[in-house]
Amino acid sequence: MSDKFDKHSPSLTSPATSGQSVTPNDSTDLQTHSRALFIGSGGSLAVDLVDSAEGDTLILQNVQAGMIYPLRARRVRSSGTTASGIINLW
Repeated sequence: MSDKFDKHSPSLTSPATSGQSVTPNDSTDLQTHSRALFIGSGGSLAVDLVDSAEGDTLILQNVQAGMIYPLRARRVRSSGTTASGIINLW
């Protein structure tokens, strides 16, 4: 099947073209910075954003299951994260 959009330049507002399951970790960055994070099971989400200082963690309370959050994250921390089924989209 042909891709009618293969000549379009990707941007932050275009759909994700790849993804990977996330295992939250306090010391390891994501292999690829996210464009967005999908949440499989709700809870809290502790992230270090791409432009934040080292150790400057943002904790989002009550993230909802089945939602895509447009966050440019470099790390999803295990400390402070209770959400699960997290997918890194880029």
